[in-house]
Amino acid sequence: MKVLLISANTETSPYPVYPLGIDYVAGAIDHRHRVFVTDINKTGDTAAMAGRIRQVAPDVIGISIRNIDNTDVNSPKTYIDRHRSLISAIRQITRAPVVLGGSGFTLFPGRLMEALQADYGIIGEGERFSEFLDALEKQADVSALAGVTANPETGAKTISYPAPWQGELARRFDPESPHVAYYLKKGGMLNIQTQRGCPFNCIYCTYPHIEGRRLRARSPQAVGRTARMLQDAGAGYLFVTDSVFNADPEHSMEVARAFQRAGVNIPWGAYIAPVRPPADYFRVLADAGMTHVEFGTEAFCDPVLENYRKPFRTADIFDAHRAAVAAGLNTAHFFLLGAPAETARTLAETLDNAEELEKTVCFFFAGIRIYPHTRLYEIAAASGQIAGDQDLLTPRFYEPDGIGLAQIEKTLQERAQNRMNWVFGAGGEKTAKILSRLHDRGHVGPLWEHLIR
Repeated sequence: MKVLLISANTETSPYPVYPLGIDYVAGAIDHRHRVFVTDINKTGDTAAMAGRIRQVAPDVIGISIRNIDNTDVNSPKTYIDRHRSLISAIRQITRAPVVLGGSGFTLFPGRLMEALQADYGIIGEGERFSEFLDALEKQADVSALAGVTANPETGAKTISYPAPWQGELARRFDPESPHVAYYLKKGGMLNIQTQRGCPFNCIYCTYPHIEGRRLRARSPQAVGRTARMLQDAGAGYLFVTDSVFNADPEHSMEVARAFQRAGVNIPWGAYIAPVRPPADYFRVLADAGMTHVEFGTEAFCDPVLENYRKPFRTADIFDAHRAAVAAGLNTAHFFLLGAPAETARTLAETLDNAEELEKTVCFFFAGIRIYPHTRLYEIAAASGQIAGDQDLLTPRFYEPDGIGLAQIEKTLQERAQNRMNWVFGAGGEKTAKILSRLHDRGHVGPLWEHLIR
């Protein structure tokens, strides 16, 4: 069968993100099917996408939905209408079944099937697409498969969430694909995954629902070979997309050493939990070429960290930060303000401690998006902030009892004056335009290191 995989993500703020998930879906099916990949960020609009569909004449079309909205409480932006327009354009060209998937789809499978009127949906990890295509070829009942749902008008079934994928994880990366050139030009950043699953219990996070709670680590040697392949394809920077790279510190150090053995010499970064690190942890990573650490700090106040169910406390954050700086790494801390336990006092403590951090950038996000299948959803429902049957496809943000989101914003504005290294959210459209110009001039990577003070 001819299968066209479409990356529907058009968000480029602060910079475009390579569609890694589609590589894994392609790797799961290309041994039996002819696979074509296209990316709306590359084609630019649905008209160009239509031309690609006519050229391929696919038997099946898979659409990856990575984002539902921009999770910005001040300037909310939903992508549902864009996805609806894309599917409408597809319907005018071909009768090939449209199959939805991706992390965004897995959070809202029922609502997105209704809203977008696709033919089928794959819940969870995209490797299940392989089983779906096998059943489709045999004209079997595909909606009977675990993790597969169908259009309500043609064969709906109760939404079921499958167990994490236990089969092979095979990535197909084609350096000649046009969309690869787009990302190499827009920052030179390609990405890599070393493990799936998240063992942490953060109250707001969707990773355990999407990937499961048990870590499934890839062989460090295989990760090293993949990193070298991406480097040889022209990547100027690699970002590790694991939910938490150091969830297993020993494995992440072995990955770093595998980078060295594979001859990887381009810079790379990862998302790190600021737990107290093993001795020389960041030195090992830095020696292997790591340049950027993005700490998922979220709060700098012990009662709020406990409320978030974080596996670290304030003292651990300082220790992790100092160790990373001592190893010569660029550091950034990401804060998520507005926890159920947030008050003016806890906010002040977080900001006071953030001021004590040296040689770093701080990104502050005010307002926590409420997602189903999270502890925060249960808290919001119990407190009456959301109804049990509320449609969360339209973004809702948690409102703490102790302080309003508007007051959090006001306090941040006052405290951030003349602090170039304190950034609100991802920096907004202004920051995105600056980064785009720098990337067009040949700079690579996330570039936030230029804000470090």
